[in-house]
Amino acid sequence: MDTSYDFPKSRFYDALITGFFVGFFATLLCLIYNIIFRESTGFSMTPFISVSTIIFAVNIIFPIIGIVYYAFLHSFRKPDVGFAILFVMLTAVLAWRAEHIHRSDIHLLNAEFRNLLFGIVIILGVSASVFIPVLFHSKKFHETVL
Repeated sequence: MDTSYDFPKSRFYDALITGFFVGFFATLLCLIYNIIFRESTGFSMTPFISVSTIIFAVNIIFPIIGIVYYAFLHSFRKPDVGFAILFVMLTAVLAWRAEHIHRSDIHLLNAEFRNLLFGIVIILGVSASVFIPVLFHSKKFHETVL
């Protein structure tokens, strides 16, 4: 009995699953950063950035980023460069905006929240702009994961 489920996979499937995979590891990195940041600073303001929001938000966003990557693959001659530039610019804008958020009247809580959000934005931006294109083109990733 042959239990091989090997079937031809489309580029859309590859991009989507790459987004899921990178999102899973970006979630782990964000959770580790969140724990380390909160332990080192004593930051306790949790309603906006918590374990559940990190898990759900990142794992919803990254498959969408995988679909955007597929659109770049399908539409441009040099999709990796354009995709990386778009997400580096998006990361820069979001990091800049994160520095202007006002969450509390207490200056220390505001500064700590900004630093936590800034770190998460950087982790997500680097994960999207670097790891999705790299893993998508990796033969070893295709053989072992996809």
